[in-house]
Amino acid sequence: MQIFFEYIPLIVFLITYKLADVYWATASLIVTSALQMLYYLVRKEKIPTQHLVVFFVVLIFGGLTIFFKNDAFIKWKVTIINGFFAAGLLVSYYGFKKNLIKKFLSDAMTLPEHIWARLNLAWAGFFLFCGGLNLYVAYNFALETWVNFKVFGLTALTFIFAISSILFVYKYLPQEEDEQASKTKAE
Repeated sequence: MQIFFEYIPLIVFLITYKLADVYWATASLIVTSALQMLYYLVRKEKIPTQHLVVFFVVLIFGGLTIFFKNDAFIKWKVTIINGFFAAGLLVSYYGFKKNLIKKFLSDAMTLPEHIWARLNLAWAGFFLFCGGLNLYVAYNFALETWVNFKVFGLTALTFIFAISSILFVYKYLPQEEDEQASKTKAE
């Protein structure tokens, strides 16, 4: 359910784009993202850092898109968010010796430190790749193609990379977790 909640602004953006244009879609993206922030405030929950970053980038670049009537700003938003995520992973790891991927996933699995480091670097590289690919599509294809790529292409790439990451780390999981999983399946 949480993953659906995160994709609501993107879905609203797509529907509004198909019904109106990129400027109305951008406005709907800003409003929907603001409603997500309001949701956390009303429930008195801590707003996840990822949501705050996305909201402020949407607000700034979406606002510039609408104010200047120039869709280049909203196209850059995707690359900037991916750049922030990559920078966050790299700076926290190399600058502060904290592995954010490990922090988020260590409750779910135990891995050797060098595998956590590789996974962190792989995700940082993936975010940089997606940011660059977004710019390539944004400036070499029609707006309609970019919108479809943004909604479907990047979502599919993220899903494929996440599955690939799981397959990569599977062989490094401790044997006892594998045995426990086998026992659970047998029952």
